[in-house]
Amino acid sequence: MTYFVLIISVVIGIVLVQLVTDLKASAIKLLLAFSGTYLFAISVFHLLPEIYINDGKRIGLFLLIGFILQIILEFFSKGIEHGHGHLSNKTVPISMLISLAIHAYLEGMPLGGNEPSMHNHNSFEGSLLTGIALHKIPVTIVLMSLFSQAGFSKLKSFTLIGIFALMAPLGTLSGNLIHELSYYHKEIMAIVVGIFLHISTTILFESSEGHKFNFQKLIAIALGSVLAWML
Repeated sequence: MTYFVLIISVVIGIVLVQLVTDLKASAIKLLLAFSGTYLFAISVFHLLPEIYINDGKRIGLFLLIGFILQIILEFFSKGIEHGHGHLSNKTVPISMLISLAIHAYLEGMPLGGNEPSMHNHNSFEGSLLTGIALHKIPVTIVLMSLFSQAGFSKLKSFTLIGIFALMAPLGTLSGNLIHELSYYHKEIMAIVVGIFLHISTTILFESSEGHKFNFQKLIAIALGSVLAWML
């Protein structure tokens, strides 16, 4: 089921691009604001409390590593994770695709395996999976728009987006097959949460215009927060 959800979220993004030919930037920003808020809220409500149990400062170190790692990845991805979708010279750098693939692979890893010390593993995994899936939809839309700007053929576009769709499931598969990773589940999760915190806060800061939120974005942010709390 986890693999299906990770892949179908990318498929939903592709379908939206194909069906809605005039997908407005404002709609994508609202979707990003919603998914970014959800990522931030599940980190605060569910993920952080769970990974900090009995570990404290050591887990904070891995959290910071994840935050800094995302800064490095965005140097190459040009911020596509939080909605930036402009090409300077009509080409998609291979470094952008590699960076996005690494990001997707890492966020899928904590979904694999099982950590016996987790107090509520099923709820933990469900929150994480939902957050990743919701965020993949707008990222897929932006990525497909970049392929269109670069003049890629449909075959090339779908091949590249297919590789992207498989990266998170590959991360999950690694977590399931490499049993030694289960000993470092909290550390890996802390890195991913650090990545989430960077992406989500960047989205929320960039969702404002002149440091003011409009009503629609406030609604999107409220919905993301409430959904994270309820789940």
